[in-house]
Amino acid sequence: MKVTAPIDTKQLSHIPQQAARAESLGFDSIALPELTLDPFLSSTLAAEHTRLSYIKTAIALAFPRSPMTTAYMAWNLQALSDGRFELGLGTQVKGHIVRRFSTPWLSPGPRLREYVESLRAIWDTWQNGTPLQYQGDHYNFNLMIPVFNPGPIPHPDIPISISAVNKYMLRLAGESTDGVQLHSFCTDKYVADVVLPTVEDGARRTGRPLRDVAITGGGFIVLDTPGKTLDAQIAALRQRIAFYASTRTYKPVMDVHGWGDVTLELHRLSLQGQWKEMSSLITDDMIDAFAVIGSHDALPSLIQKRYGGWASSVTLGLSDAPDDDLKNLIEKIKRIR
Repeated sequence: MKVTAPIDTKQLSHIPQQAARAESLGFDSIALPELTLDPFLSSTLAAEHTRLSYIKTAIALAFPRSPMTTAYMAWNLQALSDGRFELGLGTQVKGHIVRRFSTPWLSPGPRLREYVESLRAIWDTWQNGTPLQYQGDHYNFNLMIPVFNPGPIPHPDIPISISAVNKYMLRLAGESTDGVQLHSFCTDKYVADVVLPTVEDGARRTGRPLRDVAITGGGFIVLDTPGKTLDAQIAALRQRIAFYASTRTYKPVMDVHGWGDVTLELHRLSLQGQWKEMSSLITDDMIDAFAVIGSHDALPSLIQKRYGGWASSVTLGLSDAPDDDLKNLIEKIKRIR
């Protein structure tokens, strides 16, 4: 099993030190999100200050950017990192795309499919000189003159993964991408009942087995660190689950547990700005469903039990525990088959 370190910071100046530390601890890859920093800028700094760990956007928002813009950034990062870059893409939900980015919301599933196809067409042009000719319902590309062509690179096969919660995106991941990054808002039951059958269905449509699709495990992993108050960590986790559960797009995850009505109530509270009150609706059973919580000694077996049968990698936050303890924990997780 691979272990990914998420770097969640609001300061670009913090990226080099955190990326270098993640690599020194033995993390296989470093994930850069799109929250308050541009993930491509963050990835550039991470790539520059590491030599072995893979660098991936987790995730970069597709629709506010043209596929051509994304193609250039991914191509340059793949060259800079000497083949260590993975492009993780996501759609976000309609409210953010329309109201935060002021860009259109049009058939997100089919649109993302074309996004992935057009990226590969552009990269094929740059690497092999193939005439650029991609035509779809959402994207059309047919112009690439030499001055704008960056040309071939030593490692042209850039892995593309997408984030997915609902069935269309899960099927698309199996059918058209190299991997799927499951959302943190994901339970073991949802994986068994929905994720794996749907990804496998997509993979089967293109004649490949499920094992050819790299799956980054969803849910939350909480390290019970000595000296840190576990109650405070669980309280923060409760708030985060409430935030995600208030999004109606993610209601199918709650539905498989019979908790769909909670999503509707959380959504109502969110519209009233009652963010603090929302966490009271998240029960201990929900915490158990969404999270793996344990000490350094207990976590490997808990992760084995939850993720060992299907995940290619898991995401483990950089904690303030001693580095030697973290190295030991990471090594134990890597032994999970």
